[in-house]
Amino acid sequence: MAAEFIGHTSNREGSDIVPTTGPVIDKTYIRNHVQAAEAAGIDRLLIGQFAQWPDNNQIAAYVFGQTERIGALLAHRPGLMAPTLGARQLATLDQFSEGRVWVHIITGGSDADQARDGDFEDHDTRYARTDEYIEVLKKVWESDAPFDHEGRFYKFKGAFSQVKPFQKPRIPISFGGSSDAAVAVAGKHADIYALWGEPLDGTRETIAKVRAAAIANGRDPSEIRFTLAFRTIVADTEDEAWSNAADILEKVKAGVARQAGGNGEKLPSNVGSVRLREAAKRGKVLDKRLWTEVAEASGAGGNSTALVGTPEQVAEAILDYYDAGISNFLVRGFYPTADTVTYGRDVVPLVKAGIAEREARKVAAE
Repeated sequence: MAAEFIGHTSNREGSDIVPTTGPVIDKTYIRNHVQAAEAAGIDRLLIGQFAQWPDNNQIAAYVFGQTERIGALLAHRPGLMAPTLGARQLATLDQFSEGRVWVHIITGGSDADQARDGDFEDHDTRYARTDEYIEVLKKVWESDAPFDHEGRFYKFKGAFSQVKPFQKPRIPISFGGSSDAAVAVAGKHADIYALWGEPLDGTRETIAKVRAAAIANGRDPSEIRFTLAFRTIVADTEDEAWSNAADILEKVKAGVARQAGGNGEKLPSNVGSVRLREAAKRGKVLDKRLWTEVAEASGAGGNSTALVGTPEQVAEAILDYYDAGISNFLVRGFYPTADTVTYGRDVVPLVKAGIAEREARKVAAE
C-alpha cells in the first residue's frame, strides 16, 4: 500500500479551540467537511468512537454516501459487542463502500469512558480481550465454513458470516496503544500501527518495539505499516505560523481552565498521553518543528503535538518521519475543515513529491 494522508471527521463541528455548534448529528457540516477533504486530496478520515458520541458506524455510512473516493479509519472498541457481530457490521460497511474501510482497534485508554458503556475490566485484561477479539474477527472474515471457538472471553458454536469484506483477504486492521500490553497485541495482529506525534527518537523507539513484537509472533516486521497522528499549523510565512500557534495556545489554555482534558480524566493516564507529556518537558519545540506546548497545556488527551511552519517546512518535517519508518500521516485540525483543506492542498503534494524522489533513489541504487 502507498502512503496515505488521513484527516478526521466528527458528528458536528468543534475542536479544542472551536466551540461545538449545531445539532448532535449535523449532516450539513459532515457533508461539507468530508467533501472538502476529498477535494483537497485527503485519502481517509478517522471517525472516532466514544461512549457519549453518536454511533460512528452510521457516520461512516453517511460519509461514504456523500463521497466517491475517500476512505474511513473507523475506530472500533472490542468488548462492547461480540466479535462475530462486529465482524458482520464491518464487512457490511466494507461491501457498501466497495473497500473503503480500515478498522482502527481502540482498546480504551480511559477507564472513565469505558465505564460509561459498562466496561470495568482493568487495562491489561482489556488488551487480553482485544487479542482474542481480533482473533475471532479475522476468522469470521476469512472462514469459508462455520467454526467453534472457546477462549477466555468468548465462546461460539457454529460462528459464520455470509457477508465477507470487499477487500481481500480482509479489512486492514489499524491498532492504537503504547503500553507494553498494547504493543504485544499489535505485534500479533496489526497491519497498521498508529502512534501520536512524538519526537523522532521516540517514534523510532516505538517502531522498533512493534517490529520486535511482530518478530516474536513469527511475523515479518515489514508487514506492519505505521501511522503518525499530529496537528499542523501552516501559514505562508514561518512568523505567521508561529503567531497562529501562540493564538491557538491561548485558546487551548482558556478551554482547559473551563473543563477537564481527555476522556473524562483530569490528566489522562494512558501511556501515549504520558509519553507526549514527557516529550513536552524536553522543550517547547523538538526536532525541526514539533511543537509541544498544547500537549503540555491540555494534558495530551489526544494527538496534541503540532508541526508548525510554511507548507515546505512542514512537509520537510513529515518526510523526516517517513525516513524514520512512518508511511501514513494523520492530521486533526484545530480549525477542522480549514486545517484539513490546507493540509491536503498545500502540504500533501510536497510530501508525495518527496516520497517519490526517495523511492526513485532507492530503485536507482539497487
